[in-house]
Amino acid sequence: MSNRRPLVGGNWKMNGDLAGCVELTEDVVAALSQTDVLDHVDVSIHPPFPYIQAVGHALKHHAVDLGAQDCSPKLEGAYTGQTSPLMLADLGTLSVLVGHSERRHGLEESNGLIGQKLHAASEAGLIPILCVGETKEERDGGNAHDVVAKQVREGLDGLDSTAAGVISIAYEPVWAIGTGETATSEDVQEAHQMVRSVVGSMYDVELAEAVRIIYGGSVKAANAAELFACPDVDGGLIGGASLDARTFAAICLAARETVVA
Repeated sequence: MSNRRPLVGGNWKMNGDLAGCVELTEDVVAALSQTDVLDHVDVSIHPPFPYIQAVGHALKHHAVDLGAQDCSPKLEGAYTGQTSPLMLADLGTLSVLVGHSERRHGLEESNGLIGQKLHAASEAGLIPILCVGETKEERDGGNAHDVVAKQVREGLDGLDSTAAGVISIAYEPVWAIGTGETATSEDVQEAHQMVRSVVGSMYDVELAEAVRIIYGGSVKAANAAELFACPDVDGGLIGGASLDARTFAAICLAARETVVA
């Protein structure tokens, strides 16, 4: 069993309204407060941008962390429509997703741009969560590991070891996100082990062993325990299932069981 503290993030994507996001926040906090999950697991929620401040207020005095879904690669300036990581930090945001597949493939964000965002987030004092993963075509073509390794290398390129030691990485096979299809625990472990080896080759084994690598891709309460039991899986980045407080709490509880079992 590793000494890495599990991380479970809830990515709400573009769902909900103001009242609904505040209510969901309160429900998540209430569900988790009935357990000792937060003593053993880092939990974050990543609401839509317009509701970050309201969700942050709802999280005050609670141990659930506030996260963001994306950030600008720039800290300030004439960048209409973008959100600086400094602004996110000013609102109490702790972590930010960079490189989610829905931005890589939906908005054609390159590895280079994602690397710039990661650097900017790190400079602003946020914890970047670098999202990586292959498409079905890349997997079927036997290129999955090469694609993911390149995403990791180019995302972390130029990041010093101090900053790299703080980040987390989310492995999310694109073909399993929101599809109901989930990679087998064996496939997930193999991918996570490969990602950890890439980090080790860029820095050192000690740093690689400390970095949290979490899994995303149709994680549910029913399969979370099996996935989180893999030795190189340190929690999950949860999409649709995070929109239900009880389900999300159950997934967080599955992460807790890997620590106290």
